[in-house]
Amino acid sequence: MLQPSIIKFLKDLSKNNNRPWFEEHRGQYETAKADFLSFISTLIKEISAFDKAIADLEAKNCTFRINRDVRFSKNKSPYKNNMAGYFNKAGKKGIGAGYYLHIQPGESFAAGGIWMPEPVVLGKIRQEIDYNLDEWKKMIGASGFKKHFPGGLESSDSLSRPPKGYEADNPAIEFLKLKNFIVSKPFTDAEVTAKGFEKEVARTFKAMKPMIDFFNRAID
Repeated sequence: MLQPSIIKFLKDLSKNNNRPWFEEHRGQYETAKADFLSFISTLIKEISAFDKAIADLEAKNCTFRINRDVRFSKNKSPYKNNMAGYFNKAGKKGIGAGYYLHIQPGESFAAGGIWMPEPVVLGKIRQEIDYNLDEWKKMIGASGFKKHFPGGLESSDSLSRPPKGYEADNPAIEFLKLKNFIVSKPFTDAEVTAKGFEKEVARTFKAMKPMIDFFNRAID
């Protein structure tokens, strides 16, 4: 389980996002980092019970650095206010759909799918949905899927017009307009630090696995 100290550290960091403070509290960061890596190792084992492609991943290859790349950002804060892990058959740098865990005080969530795919990949996903609409609708309409993701796929970033090659009356048009294909489930700080949180995250990921497989089938 994740220790409450990881939430406290991230809260303190959000209020003191500068290098002098970070260096002064580096020991707390190293403790939080070790805690998170241990949790991710446990989570990988939980995920591998239903997705063997994840079984050989190492925690260090699934987690992100806390340092921010500020070169092209107006926000010059040097550190992220979160810790996160991404699970794809090739690790955090893998191409395709995968599972994502985001730990941030008051804003933690588990998510999955594929975010901002390249045009070629996006085209393949749209084609897969168009060609297999019945399978797609059955999958996202399944009781287990809806239990974890009652709002369905996130649709805040979608096209206002049908994508090139598709007509407005296409039965799948609401999905074909999407630019991202993501589902997510929020968690409170209390849930994040509760015993068995890794199992709850794994159950969330398991509910989205058919969708992950659908996307990766399209891409591969």
